[in-house]
Amino acid sequence: MSSPAHRTLPPRSELAPTTGGTDGGDRRVTSAVLRVACSAEGFARARAFARDTLHGWALDHRCDDAVLVLTELAANAVAHAVPAAAAGTVEVGLGLAPDRGRVTLTVSDLTDAAPVFAPSGRPVLREHGRGLCIVDALAEDWGWTPRPPVGKTVWAQLSTRPRN
Repeated sequence: MSSPAHRTLPPRSELAPTTGGTDGGDRRVTSAVLRVACSAEGFARARAFARDTLHGWALDHRCDDAVLVLTELAANAVAHAVPAAAAGTVEVGLGLAPDRGRVTLTVSDLTDAAPVFAPSGRPVLREHGRGLCIVDALAEDWGWTPRPPVGKTVWAQLSTRPRN
């Protein structure tokens, strides 16, 4: 797996808003984005968004891992972005982009703090602190990128090949 060090997101994964399937012509859609509120309803929308998008790209076989990774990244963003945000509804941005045998999952929030990856040899029965360990176990690569003037995007890349 990868080091949790700060790395720039691969350029192709700068996600632009698009819709599922094709753009109505012959061009294939290369990414999908969604902004969700930091709430139970927002998490449900995030999971449905990931499943529906991957289904539209014929990547159903990666749905379970992708939904888990996206949910863990979004939960991390909520745990750290909500307390640091100004009053009002806090949202996070989600993105998916397929590219050359991989799909990149992104979660953007309004905090500058780097994600904290803390693997431990202790039993994993603790309630918090396992999210990035799960991401590290399932992703081929992951990292984070600052989003000036404020915020960051945490990303993970999954293979599009079926798991053995």
